[in-house]
Amino acid sequence: MPPEEAMSAQVPVGRPLTITEQARRAQLIGVTIDLVAEHGYPGTSLARIAEAAGISKAAVLYHFPSKDAVVRAAYGSVLESLTAYVGAEVGARSGAAAIEAYIRSLVAYTRHHPAHTRMIVEAIAGETGVDDTPHAASRRDSVAGLIDAARASGDYRPDVDPRATAVIVNGAVDAIVAESLTDPGFDTAHAAEELVTMLRRALGATDGER
Repeated sequence: MPPEEAMSAQVPVGRPLTITEQARRAQLIGVTIDLVAEHGYPGTSLARIAEAAGISKAAVLYHFPSKDAVVRAAYGSVLESLTAYVGAEVGARSGAAAIEAYIRSLVAYTRHHPAHTRMIVEAIAGETGVDDTPHAASRRDSVAGLIDAARASGDYRPDVDPRATAVIVNGAVDAIVAESLTDPGFDTAHAAEELVTMLRRALGATDGER
């Protein structure tokens, strides 16, 4: 019997994963993302994950000690992908353009990856132990930093409050995404542009303030 099929076996902590193990874990993460997106966190079980992957439940437990461990790994994979995409878009710009890129790219990612969006929502809502959520202070502080940089560049008014504005921006983006989950026909790209326009009008510095 292969090691991954052994009922009591588990990948030793600290040991580098083999190429085969890496591939299997990647498969299980992909399967879990799709299942959670379709059936929700409560409707996704280890047995269902195993069936979708074409392996035994024991084989899943060889790679992950529990259902929540697989879900946390899937959530981490989605978050890493989203962060890399948004980070690349934001990093290529400066000033107010960076904030606008953040809004557009985050909304675009969730539009083009609906399963990832569902995965994030379900992982946060379920008792999975996920703590690095979209509501974490680190996300607010990152956006506040971008807003402060836009203010320093002269794109935004000197009296703009970075933290308060970051909370407002993230809340608006999350509302756009939430609306798309209840109404798949909702035009999130248009909503993102409306938000960008509102920020320009509300925060933009006049010639005398630059």
